[in-house]
Amino acid sequence: MTPGNNGASTPEDDDPFGYLYADGQANGAQPPSGGGYGYPNSVSRVRAVGERRNGQQSQQQTAQYGQPPTVPQQQGAYGRPNAHYAAPENFGGGGPSTGRQPVQNGGGRGRGPNTKGLLIGAVAVVAAVVIGIAVAMAGGDDQKDDKAGGQPSSSAAASGSPSPSPSASDDESKADLPAIDAKALSLDGGTVLASEVKGAKAAGGTYVGNFNHVGAAVTWNVSGIPEGGKYTLNVTYGVPGKDGNATLTINGTPQTRFLNMKNFAHAPEGDYKKGWTNTWGNITLNKGTNIIKISCEQGNSCDANLDQLSLQAGWK
Repeated sequence: MTPGNNGASTPEDDDPFGYLYADGQANGAQPPSGGGYGYPNSVSRVRAVGERRNGQQSQQQTAQYGQPPTVPQQQGAYGRPNAHYAAPENFGGGGPSTGRQPVQNGGGRGRGPNTKGLLIGAVAVVAAVVIGIAVAMAGGDDQKDDKAGGQPSSSAAASGSPSPSPSASDDESKADLPAIDAKALSLDGGTVLASEVKGAKAAGGTYVGNFNHVGAAVTWNVSGIPEGGKYTLNVTYGVPGKDGNATLTINGTPQTRFLNMKNFAHAPEGDYKKGWTNTWGNITLNKGTNIIKISCEQGNSCDANLDQLSLQAGWK
């Protein structure tokens, strides 16, 4: 070439279609007959896809998310196509094979359905339905047995049942136990009937007074006891704001414990009206008729008024 006109001396100046133009023909451009360009002495420099112009290969873009780039191939000699390069249309699936392994389960977008988990869930649902049906059938059998008048199940029998309520005969026997007002009692040892202190429950507000001395006593001849055994004697009385006691005798036998006549009403001392209250004593009676005596004996504190007496089955 002449000085000042190097022609297409560099790949950048190559024009594969130079032979079509006047200036190209003037420079001796010819239609391509091999693998070169249209200029004389043109250099055929085939670059691999992604290769930089400075001769160094650029790293390939990652084809798929999460996969490392492939190692770049060496550039072939001038005028020769790269042995590792082929047109994309020559590959199935739209691109060259990179030699990468398929993504395993648990990563990537191509993960298939977890059929094992679905199978386990389906088995669990079927098992729950079967158990529910079995329980419902068992409950239905129990209800059928109850409607048919069958015996209760062992679990029901083991749980027990509440104690039966008292029968009507028991209620009648308690209601029929005797009770008495003060004016119907037998008076001994100087005791008298009185009504000056208000608040007595006996008819007419009558009570037994003058009981506060040794020898004073009242007797109750009680009959109609349905059977021998334990009974409770209930006594209504009044004290003047202080504690008292008396001796209780059943069928001629004094009891070992005094009849407690404490100031349970917490009345002020000397106030009989506010001192009305009640007490009880455990006794044993015979069937039929019995004699109950309340007396003021030596060692007793008998400052009290007696109001009513009644019996109750059993001991408190």
